[in-house]
Amino acid sequence: EGSFLDYFLLETEQVHAKIRRYTSPDEVAFFPDRLPPPILPLLRFPQIIRPNNININPKIMNAYLDYIVPSICPVGDDKQYGSAATCDMVCLQAISKRIHYGKFIAEAKYCEDPELYNRLIVSRDTEAIMATLTNAKVEERLLRRVHYKAFMYGRDIEVEEDGVSEFGHKVNPAAIVEVYRDWIIPLTKQVEVDYLLERLDPPFLPCSLYCDLLHKK
Repeated sequence: EGSFLDYFLLETEQVHAKIRRYTSPDEVAFFPDRLPPPILPLLRFPQIIRPNNININPKIMNAYLDYIVPSICPVGDDKQYGSAATCDMVCLQAISKRIHYGKFIAEAKYCEDPELYNRLIVSRDTEAIMATLTNAKVEERLLRRVHYKAFMYGRDIEVEEDGVSEFGHKVNPAAIVEVYRDWIIPLTKQVEVDYLLERLDPPFLPCSLYCDLLHKK
């Protein structure tokens, strides 16, 4: 049942779960219900965010397979299934961690104006919460930074006999920007909204604790 990628990802997560990877609040598994318990003693992490089970990895997987991969990879079969699955797993885990870090972003934004967010949370006004979370200028700066990084670090360099270097890109920088614009940013904000809708549920985490932890860092 499932694909070769599912098999590879599950087997890897099961190994990582044994060494307590998914006990960290910034790690979210793709197969949380099929993981063994850790064999190492549990660590005590600072309670920066309230306990939660928010996991949108199924949406991330669908977006990755149906949109992201087709937008950056040429059509074809090179038979390199093991290498492809390894790269897919690294990308999926990195994207998942980046998106689910929205929980920490939401906590920071909540603590900037708890009174406003409390009112929106109590009224379950998801559209207003999303609008309040959104900072269009920050998103525009992020997309420009993504474009420059993809342009600079995603290049192939070829040096000809006459010493002239030619630059090509492994992936079109515009495609990477589209991935962020259409998927990573919206899914991160979905995590932020989901987290805030649970923010007032018990156990309640005072903002003062969050701020104290930040200042200690």
